[in-house]
Amino acid sequence: MDWLGIGVTVIGVAFLILVIVLIKPLNKLANVLGGLQKTTDNLPAQVDDMMSQTKNALQSGNDTLAQINSQIKELSPIFHTIGDAGRATNHLSTSIADKVMKVKTETAEGSSFITKHDLEGLYGLGTLIYYVVQQQKNGKSHPNV
Repeated sequence: MDWLGIGVTVIGVAFLILVIVLIKPLNKLANVLGGLQKTTDNLPAQVDDMMSQTKNALQSGNDTLAQINSQIKELSPIFHTIGDAGRATNHLSTSIADKVMKVKTETAEGSSFITKHDLEGLYGLGTLIYYVVQQQKNGKSHPNV
């Protein structure tokens, strides 16, 4: 029985030394866990605040997009008018180019002189001016303009 008592006493002293050695690290661990608890206690309020700010930002973005959509709807007829004017101008320039080419091909005997002296551009300009003046004299304008 003496040996049993001595063994229990040695084990008890060993545990006492172990506890004394581990007191400081365990206190530090308790402080870290306490700080972590303080941080996580504030987390739900911070997440709620962040979510409300995100909701406000998204709502503001949706309002801005709705305003832009309404402004685009107001400008849509202007874009259609510009497109119609572009198509009419394209048709007019095509018909003028056709007239210039027709006059150019009808004057085949003078074409060697024109190409020899590089007068194609000047000749085309003169034809264009002649066509416009004739249209103004006749009081006609292009039907699609």
